[in-house]
Amino acid sequence: MNFYRDQHNQLVPHMESTVSRRDFLMRAGGGIAGLGLAGVLGLDKAFGKATDPLLVKPGHHRATAKRVIFLFMEGGPSHIDLFDPKPLLNELHGQTLPKSFKEPITAMGEQGSPLLGSPREWKQHGQSGTWVSDWFPHIANHVDDMAVIRSCWADGLNHVGSVCQMNTGSILGGRPSLGAWAVYGLGTLNNDLPSFVVLKDTKKTPLGGVRNWGTGFMPATYQGTLFENGPVPIHNLNPPKHISNARQRKKLDLLNQLNQKHAELNQFDDELEARINSYEMAYRMQAEAPDAVDLSTESEATKALYGMDQKETEGFGRQCLMARRLAERGVRFVQIYSGAGSAWDTHANHEERSTNLCRSVDLPIAGLLTDLKRRGLLEDTLVVWGGEFGRTPMGEKGNGRDHNPYGFTMWMAGGGVHGGQTIGTTDDLGLYATSEQAHVHDLHASILHAVGLDHMQLEFKSGGRLERPTINSGNVVEKLFTG
Repeated sequence: MNFYRDQHNQLVPHMESTVSRRDFLMRAGGGIAGLGLAGVLGLDKAFGKATDPLLVKPGHHRATAKRVIFLFMEGGPSHIDLFDPKPLLNELHGQTLPKSFKEPITAMGEQGSPLLGSPREWKQHGQSGTWVSDWFPHIANHVDDMAVIRSCWADGLNHVGSVCQMNTGSILGGRPSLGAWAVYGLGTLNNDLPSFVVLKDTKKTPLGGVRNWGTGFMPATYQGTLFENGPVPIHNLNPPKHISNARQRKKLDLLNQLNQKHAELNQFDDELEARINSYEMAYRMQAEAPDAVDLSTESEATKALYGMDQKETEGFGRQCLMARRLAERGVRFVQIYSGAGSAWDTHANHEERSTNLCRSVDLPIAGLLTDLKRRGLLEDTLVVWGGEFGRTPMGEKGNGRDHNPYGFTMWMAGGGVHGGQTIGTTDDLGLYATSEQAHVHDLHASILHAVGLDHMQLEFKSGGRLERPTINSGNVVEKLFTG
């Protein structure tokens, strides 16, 4: 044991030998560097310094879109009745699948079912001459702003897994949703509104529930916020009249103090951090959200543009108009479900059910594209349309179509997309994607690319490994942005 003399000239025991001035400076410098390293590694919370997880972050490259509106037709719209005409299918109506085609595995497993022709009337639209059926007469007017991808494919056969994959990249639950990745990578554009909002046109919940807009292994702060269908999208938004703003602020401050003390004893508790952020967000939303969701301020002409003056289109039209209002206020990612609960799943009565579903979304979607364009928002808003898969050319139960993940159609518009083009093909019956195949991971990579994120550089460390939104696969569909 060594001793040194303190300021009172008394001997004080010391466990180490006294060090030189050079040794002291070296150790001190190493400690300062350690603080910097802790910040780089995200350990600043351990030192009592919490950073805002929603701060705006730079992307990996120049973005062509600031925001995304994803129009999700849950259940699987029929591509061969909408954007991918197949004359041979009508010629072979009632016959079995030719032997030259590989017999697919389908959800219902009805092998040998006869082919079901499509009674649609097809026309080429716009300067591009893009084919669209009579089910979408209003959307057809916007084909020159759209890139139609006919060669999409996915891995799942059932709805729960396939809806999950189109949202998270995997047919298995537990991974972050695409919207969560976008918010994690870029932060928020408006601190007074959620960065990721989910809308739906029915009271039903999409199959798979909240995991479709959840965060999986990432902090819950980045998850989507569900707005309910109807005139009151956000319940309990405003406090009771007898609660003043000052009183509510004091209650929230006290609650935050208690939460922070608890957080100090429970470092890296993402759920607690998310809860604290949600309380603060809810308080701030009381100022801005009422205006954002108040459609009464829109003109009657604008409401009619979205089909809100018609019973068949009012529900989805309301959500599309809501999406535009949220987008112009800085919400980063908006997803709208049509037919939540898998209404587009037409195993039976395909003609009647699809006719009604298409009518319910055609005018509202066209209205959204028109409104975004005239307000100058379409150029930096990426609009995505599609479902979790398509439908088979084989009939089911005589008048229905089964699930088809092997080849289906999606389209994108705005946000830097080169419109007026058709990308990829399916075979002569619309069963399999045959050229320029675009897997779900390719679609996700392309959406992230538009907002300035490289899907292979966007990483989150979980369980000791780096995770990426496309699970280490996928490529940007370059023709989307180059034509």
